[in-house]
Amino acid sequence: MITKDVFARRRERFYDGLGEGVALLFAAPEALYGHDTHYRYRPDPDLFYLTGFAEPEAVGVFDAEKRRYSLFVRPRDRERETWDGRRAGVKGAVDTHGAWKAHPISELAERLPELVRGHVVLHHAWGLSEASDRVVSTVLSRFRREARDPRPGPSLQKDPLHVLHELRLFKEPEEVAVMQRSADIAAQGHREAMKAARPGRHEYEIEGLLERTFRAAGASGPAYASIVASGANATILHYVENRRRIEADDLVLVDAGCELHGYASDITRTFPASGRFTKEQKRVYEIVLAAQKAAIAKAVVGNRYIDAHDVARETMVDGLLDLGLLKGRRAKILAGTSDKKFLLHRTSHWLGLDVHDRGRYNDEKGEPRLLEPGMVLTVEPGLYFREDEKGVPKEWLGIGVRIEDDVLVTQTGPRVLSEKAPKELDAVLALTAR
Repeated sequence: MITKDVFARRRERFYDGLGEGVALLFAAPEALYGHDTHYRYRPDPDLFYLTGFAEPEAVGVFDAEKRRYSLFVRPRDRERETWDGRRAGVKGAVDTHGAWKAHPISELAERLPELVRGHVVLHHAWGLSEASDRVVSTVLSRFRREARDPRPGPSLQKDPLHVLHELRLFKEPEEVAVMQRSADIAAQGHREAMKAARPGRHEYEIEGLLERTFRAAGASGPAYASIVASGANATILHYVENRRRIEADDLVLVDAGCELHGYASDITRTFPASGRFTKEQKRVYEIVLAAQKAAIAKAVVGNRYIDAHDVARETMVDGLLDLGLLKGRRAKILAGTSDKKFLLHRTSHWLGLDVHDRGRYNDEKGEPRLLEPGMVLTVEPGLYFREDEKGVPKEWLGIGVRIEDDVLVTQTGPRVLSEKAPKELDAVLALTAR
């Protein structure tokens, strides 16, 4: 759990990054699930990162010059809380979440102009929400109508998300501890999946087992729609139907992570349902595993973000050349795109409060940024032989293998947060033996 003082330190760094002016952050709206019910609410990661406030219908106003923030929230309401759950209310926003002042959300239109007036810079992320854009546009229009007021409205507008997302990219020790626990829980789910997935069972049974394991260990649930892809379904990157019956000699690709205190884990493992690999399956698995290990070794301070992908690609191209599934000169293949029919995606993305977490992948010059301590990224190479791929011998068709780990960049080298999910051949076969 992230404590109150951690949120306070984040806000101080946020104020430093803004430099001047006032920033507005809006809670994510609730989303309908059908006609009159809602999905389980997930707070906006940006507002949550700075405040820990996890309710809808909230707005944070962050004054970088006075170094304090105000919250507009839903008031306490006994009737609504009976139906929908407890609210922090105005008092809780101050006492629990560290707001300088808090007000009912119904007073936003009345009070917001005075909180913004007199500042030269207004920080707002235009284009994320029509509702929030309307609120800000209304305030700015009011200032234009009140041109004679001695305290004018902002004359400059900036996007606060560049500052905020750069902060989110570097994980603090408290965040790393939560992400480690999230990865441990997800790894437990993957171990259970390996033991349970066998011919005759359905993909959705394994999905249910995974998510039961997540919830039983304290996670709020899956961090994204769990992928349980058997047979040729493993060649569909975001396969989430999970309806197929697992057959003998199938590989099962499980891409599943959990969310704990807002932080995601993201792990993929591929294993044989019958407890043994075919010759072709084993060879593909060995290539992908070698590529992943080479890529993880590149997740060190000072290397470029793209280096992990480059070395993974090189390793998989070498393997495909050995198998005869690619032909030609290695240098020409790497300079071209002929391998892309088997390598369908990049190798890494940032991980944190979002599964595909915020933060730029290139520096200000457009070059791949250098890795620094505190960054967390996935490393997930994969090889896929789609059923309708032309020019590929039939014994390879329908094989899909991906291996994914969550990796923390440290001063002493890469730390694999998800190492408790087995991936070495012997360990995988020991869990899947029938």
